[in-house]
Amino acid sequence: MFIDGKKIANTLLAILKKERKTIKRRVGLSVFLVGNAPEQLSFVKIKSEMAKALKIDFKLIHLAKTPNFIDFANLLKKEVFNRDVTGIIIQQPLPAQLSTDSIYDYIPLLKEIEGHKRKTEFIFPLGLAVMTIIKYIYDGKRKQDIVFVDMKKDRILFKNILKSKKIVIVGRGMTGGMPIGKTLGNLNINYISTNSTTVDPESYFKTADLIITATGKKVIEPAMLKHGVVLINTGVRKENGKLKGDYEEKEIKDIASFYTPTPGGSGPIDVVYLYKNLIDAAKMQKE
Repeated sequence: MFIDGKKIANTLLAILKKERKTIKRRVGLSVFLVGNAPEQLSFVKIKSEMAKALKIDFKLIHLAKTPNFIDFANLLKKEVFNRDVTGIIIQQPLPAQLSTDSIYDYIPLLKEIEGHKRKTEFIFPLGLAVMTIIKYIYDGKRKQDIVFVDMKKDRILFKNILKSKKIVIVGRGMTGGMPIGKTLGNLNINYISTNSTTVDPESYFKTADLIITATGKKVIEPAMLKHGVVLINTGVRKENGKLKGDYEEKEIKDIASFYTPTPGGSGPIDVVYLYKNLIDAAKMQKE
């Protein structure tokens, strides 16, 4: 059965719109994009459209050419000191000369809404999106009651539904496998992480109950899977002008008990949680 991420996202968005109406102050998001990668431009467009739906100020700082580190940091500082900007994100991946964790040191905790910083107030939106899909699949009694995941309230639920599951995360990138693994790890849920250097990753896939992919490459073949496996994809690749995930849906649909499509799987839910974090950030900040 395929999981309709758009349907889940629309339900969550309706809840978020009501929450937005309770906030009287301006809520603003500044997005930094370096380069002209079509996929990144597409992701930014999706974010801008959701901002409009939520009546949130959206500002794109698009740098077609890569600036030096100091100039980039100064641009970040300018947005940080704008009181109407309640959240700042840096569209990843960055060019090599800017790609360092220290870039997030220029963004204060309450405005770094993606959860990259230590001691952050926020959970990475993609991690929350994956946990929402997991809850939807395994907590069958609540399929008609889609609500935002609360990692404190849902902690015991997740431990119970996943305690006997063998989980594999494919990929370890800072925008995919790493934050998803951190989200599971914070719940003390065990998982196996595989990447391009893993010896014989298929041996882990064949016994997995749940596989979460985050590579942007086709890494899953039907022969690697056991019948009834759950597949959640977060990676995106382009093939013949079409966006695809880390597996071919037509190849695995009769093997997997549940799977997410690409596009329309984890992506829309991820964006909703980005704005949930932004609205939570606005509540915590002084006007």
